[in-house]
Amino acid sequence: MTISLHPGPEPTDPRHTLSTPVGPAPTVSIQVNALQALARQVFLFRLAMIAIGTPQAVGNSAPGLAGWLVGSAVLVTFVGSYALYRDWERFGPLLVRYPLLLGVDTVFGALLLFTATPESTLGYAVVCTPLLAGLLYGWRAAGIFAAVQSLILAAAYGVDHRPQSSLADVLLLPGFCILAGAFGVALRNLMLRVGAASQALTETRARLAVSEAVEDERGRLAREMHDSVAKTLHGLALAADGLAHSVDRMDPPTVRNQAELVARSARRAAAESRELLSDLRRESGLDGGVDLITELRTRTDDFSRRHGVEAVFRSPGDTPVPLVPQVVARQLLTVASEAMENANRHAHPTYLIVLAGIKGDVLRVSVYDDGQGLPKGTTLDDLRRAGHFGLVGMVERAASIGARIRIGRGQAAKGTEVRVELPTAALSQAGADP
Repeated sequence: MTISLHPGPEPTDPRHTLSTPVGPAPTVSIQVNALQALARQVFLFRLAMIAIGTPQAVGNSAPGLAGWLVGSAVLVTFVGSYALYRDWERFGPLLVRYPLLLGVDTVFGALLLFTATPESTLGYAVVCTPLLAGLLYGWRAAGIFAAVQSLILAAAYGVDHRPQSSLADVLLLPGFCILAGAFGVALRNLMLRVGAASQALTETRARLAVSEAVEDERGRLAREMHDSVAKTLHGLALAADGLAHSVDRMDPPTVRNQAELVARSARRAAAESRELLSDLRRESGLDGGVDLITELRTRTDDFSRRHGVEAVFRSPGDTPVPLVPQVVARQLLTVASEAMENANRHAHPTYLIVLAGIKGDVLRVSVYDDGQGLPKGTTLDDLRRAGHFGLVGMVERAASIGARIRIGRGQAAKGTEVRVELPTAALSQAGADP
């Protein structure tokens, strides 16, 4: 379970953004944070090498078209590296999705390498290309870019009119390119394995949390049975025994009153038994679970009627939401209802958007409002000290079923989004356990 209380990126229209279904993320995004950190460091190193080697490249270029080409290469490589280092969240996914962009960058980098010579710092910048290819694309791309960079280095040494370098010097940078590509692939595979293990651990924790919640509910029902039905039946037995032993000494009105007392106790025990049996059937999944989509739509419409605030429910995506076990649905519905009431009570929004659907391998429930939003730097401890236990309760409810919760601005320019995500594997496991 995680919670985020900080703002996120700012799209132009939160209504459109939050209602647009998004397809499954690529495999490499399993460790997108780790890739982001590594790739940004690679581009920072590359940026420094380009900045140092650019004066030599510009100084060696001939006037005219060659000078313009070198200048264009400097502009493209420098700006591209800076943009990917400064704002990887925006431009990084494009580079991951389109390897051709890295190829275009390689071509412009080759122009700089030809003019600045491989002995300059730009010779070390070319090592970054196969490293990035290994990190982002895998073995095949790393091999291709390592081979291309080796050929570019060979050509650069060939056009260099200065005294020839030794064979060891000529083979040094191509060797570094091959090693960098292999190193990038090794890091990528390691991160993917760690990501798969983390995902499996998250799903296992969610399954255990759901199973524990189901067991806790069964324990509650057992206590209810002991405290209500068992005691009622015990009192019924005592009353029946007393009536049987003293019926000869009682007048008819007293016998009638005692018999009515026994009958009332019996009916109360029967009602309590039916209520407990209904709960047991729901908790064991015999009723097929809860239709979360229908329940959320009903609660959203009810909220809009009661408070006069525009509240819209949407279920984006093509994957149908499965029936949810009662104990899980109760927590999800309570979090969503509390998020709506909390927004109306404190944020004064003009509209709310409630979303529920399957995204990838998680069930996501989201409540967004365009209200005042949370102050920057707000933490759970601050909320507890201020007496705002609504958000704290949401976090505790999400944790009780092994779900992750994010509270903050989300993908909108303002307001607050409460987003709960539960692995779908936990739902299927919970449905199979009973």
